[in-house]
Amino acid sequence: RQYAVSAAERLGSYASEDMTNVDHLVIGGGVVGLAVGRQLAARQGNTLVVEKNRGFGMETSSRNSEVIHAGIYYPKTSLRTRLCIEGKNMLYKYCQEHNVPFKKTGKWVVAQNDEQAEYLRQLAEHCADVDVPVHMVSQKQAKHDEPCVQAHAVLASPTTGIIDSHALMSALHQDLTERGADLAVGTEVQAIHRDDTGGYRVLVATGDTDVPYMAVRAASVVNAAGLWADRIACMLVPDDHEWHSKYKLHFAKGRYYLHTNSSNSPSISVQRLVYPVPDKQITSLGTHLTLDMGGAIRFGPDLEWVSSNTDYATDGGEPIKKVAAAIAEYLPMIQAKDLAPGYTGIRPKLQLPGGVFRDFVIKEESDAGFPG
Repeated sequence: RQYAVSAAERLGSYASEDMTNVDHLVIGGGVVGLAVGRQLAARQGNTLVVEKNRGFGMETSSRNSEVIHAGIYYPKTSLRTRLCIEGKNMLYKYCQEHNVPFKKTGKWVVAQNDEQAEYLRQLAEHCADVDVPVHMVSQKQAKHDEPCVQAHAVLASPTTGIIDSHALMSALHQDLTERGADLAVGTEVQAIHRDDTGGYRVLVATGDTDVPYMAVRAASVVNAAGLWADRIACMLVPDDHEWHSKYKLHFAKGRYYLHTNSSNSPSISVQRLVYPVPDKQITSLGTHLTLDMGGAIRFGPDLEWVSSNTDYATDGGEPIKKVAAAIAEYLPMIQAKDLAPGYTGIRPKLQLPGGVFRDFVIKEESDAGFPG
């Protein structure tokens, strides 16, 4: 008679002497996990970063617009604003010091009517309040600088840029390992228990047929699991705990489209990023135009709320004619035939679909009984 052993039971079966001991365990090997692991590795003690995929940064960290944002949209006191502004400056410095490719391209937010133009004026006031440099661009100057772009009004953000996200993560990984930390890929967390003597016991699946599981005891644990962060957090608490609703993630899928550059497509020359005015809840920044490090144009992401955090299919979503129509509001020569599906990304959000703004949560959970 066979008996299926749960992850929690398996974790509880490990004797202390059979566990791997670390001072710091970081769950998630995306750009946040790598950056956190890099910083922890500079402290006293040993650090382990675990990543369930076969390599680092294979989810949200590599499926995005690769934009270094200026910090212009969100409330003044929010973590999104403060960390975006501080992080932007730190990121430019890090890229220069570690030879990570980047370009400070600048960005335009473009309005198509008086109502949207008023939003830009209010946004400019907000940026002055948070000390982010922006300026309005006259229609004459806009037409001179970007003749392909159509706009009733333009707000320019000169500190916005683009980055090679893969090169950034490679640099962080190199820093992490040079400081003595370890990254274990193909290593998925299965269960977490608070240890009676302090710290945490964590069961991971290794993908190794000889040693399929490993138990880790860590003095501190950092949850940087991105799309899976709510599930990781809730491994610590019973089914009726408030974390199941408080930290529940919602998945905003976005599709990116490439400009085909075919003989039948119009020639487009754009020197900076171009964004429409966002929706009122800032759920999405709109289907915008970005450039990669090679100067190629891409558009996106659009927005579709999905139930799965692994649904990277490029089909479905809005009809491509509707996507082209949204782009054509600021780039009128674009038609559906000029677009080709590129890739998709999924943004984890605490904000409900159609709901009000929710800020980042970066919190040490001593108040809930989980210090460290």
